Amino acid sequence: MGLISQRLEAMEESATIAMAQKARELKSQGVDVISLSLGEPDFKTPAHIQKAAKEAIDSGNYFAYPPVPGYADLREAIAKKFETENGIPTKMANVVVSTGAKQSLANIFMSLLDPGDEVIVLSPYWVSYVDLIKVAEGIPVLVKGIIENDFKATAQQVVAAITPKTKALIYSSPCNPTGSVFTYDELKAIAEVLKSTKITVIADEIYEHINFTGKHVSMGSFPEMKDKVITVNGVAKGFAMTGWRIGYISAPIEIAKACSKIQGQFTSGANSIAQRATLAALTSNLESTKEMAAEYLKRRALVHSLLVGVPGFKVNMPTGAFYFFPEVTSYYGKSYQAYSINNASDLCMYLLNEAHVSLVTGEAFGSPECIRLSYAASEKDLKEAISRIKTALAKLN
Repeated sequence: MGLISQRLEAMEESATIAMAQKARELKSQGVDVISLSLGEPDFKTPAHIQKAAKEAIDSGNYFAYPPVPGYADLREAIAKKFETENGIPTKMANVVVSTGAKQSLANIFMSLLDPGDEVIVLSPYWVSYVDLIKVAEGIPVLVKGIIENDFKATAQQVVAAITPKTKALIYSSPCNPTGSVFTYDELKAIAEVLKSTKITVIADEIYEHINFTGKHVSMGSFPEMKDKVITVNGVAKGFAMTGWRIGYISAPIEIAKACSKIQGQFTSGANSIAQRATLAALTSNLESTKEMAAEYLKRRALVHSLLVGVPGFKVNMPTGAFYFFPEVTSYYGKSYQAYSINNASDLCMYLLNEAHVSLVTGEAFGSPECIRLSYAASEKDLKEAISRIKTALAKLN
């Protein structure tokens, strides 16, 4: 009998966090590494949100344990946000506030899944979905979109993946890692497939505000999907609040109660001061968020123009988030000195060590033919990073 549980032994380390750690190790040795691996805004949290946190501390009213599902006024504000911005019927009782959207997802899977339950995962998928499903003893069933369709799986593919064991379906839009955004018609087609089933949809909308299509669509707003959709969101990406660790859900009451129950055993309520900051974020105007999104849009154009000039990269134009997900298989089988490139992981390690640019292997997202590049970085760093990548790739033969 091993010291570590089989559950943990079977879990993969988060590839994004692992690559970021490798980059930090090189930086600590004095290497000039440009990190494009983490999905983290390079902006500061807007000043009015910082101010709200300071005022909460100064008031002296938020030093005790907060309620497990979150403060009532914050949950009311989140419910109003879902109602007015997303068209999702939501009351305070449907809302649970957690320590980041990652905990929200863990709560959901632990609440929904029994051993052997299947979860359809629209792929490419965010790195933690599959392992969170496995920890909850569920079985991930990958339904993969291709680059020619902007990596978006179709309703027809979803139909083919459904079995008597299918308990849930999860997708993100805008998508991490591809930056793709599902249109109204695409989500409507999937909803038509699911509306007469008992399958619960988990819609990850954490990148909602970084959307270049002009309109974000929530499946939870479709009347035929009432009580069948759990919508996951948070303040990390749209408000540059990754370190504040606040996520939240709108869920059918039975599921919301279950998530609160499991959170009560695991962590209790999310950080009190971060909740007050989140209240300010959700009840003030979105000018700072729109300014950040406009900057991402400029960077997208820049990075696309640079990536299409990289020989061997197959690149599409993402419509949201802040990632590119180029297909890089033309470099598989090539080598340089001691490096042999057999897959995306090899290529990422080569580029980290030879170009001093950290990226993430597509294998972590269900697409071993791709790599993920975050453009949540300065234009100067983006230009330098892609120049280094081209120089390093040219050495492979």
